[in-house]
Amino acid sequence: MRVISGIYKHRRFEIPHTFSARPTTDFAKESLFNILANRIDLEDATALDLFSGTGSISIELVSRGCAHVVSVENNPAHHSFICKVMETVKTDKCIPVKGDVFKYIASCNTQFDFIFADPPYQLENIAEIPDLIFEGNLLAPDGIFVLEHGKSNDFKDHPHFTDMKVYGSVHFTFFK
Repeated sequence: MRVISGIYKHRRFEIPHTFSARPTTDFAKESLFNILANRIDLEDATALDLFSGTGSISIELVSRGCAHVVSVENNPAHHSFICKVMETVKTDKCIPVKGDVFKYIASCNTQFDFIFADPPYQLENIAEIPDLIFEGNLLAPDGIFVLEHGKSNDFKDHPHFTDMKVYGSVHFTFFK
């Protein structure tokens, strides 16, 4: 896993081979952050990374200047890895939370400037995630929510849909 830009640019972290997480590819991640650079100022922003997996998006957000990143991951080994990465770079700007994303969303009373969700592509209730984000009022005014998903999902009819970008098998749908 490579940090693309910011204060930790070019840092690499070895992901254990035993991990079941499907990290966002470097190409897709770099493309995503190039788009975001034109839409949101991440410097001093607050961010929420749901289904964090390896923490690749979380460390990229911290590296690019986010003031506060909450990283939610249910898998104990993955959560531990995220904690280790944040300890390695000696940052307190990321709060790794070990827990169920849906329970976190239901109990959260904080708004975020940027929300990223990368659930397992085969997750049965993936289509509910945008509704839960907006019903829970988790996105700050002028904030951006990005959902990573596979080709079998289509959110074009969602009232908060803005656009979708495709990079191979990776689909990023943007909501405001």
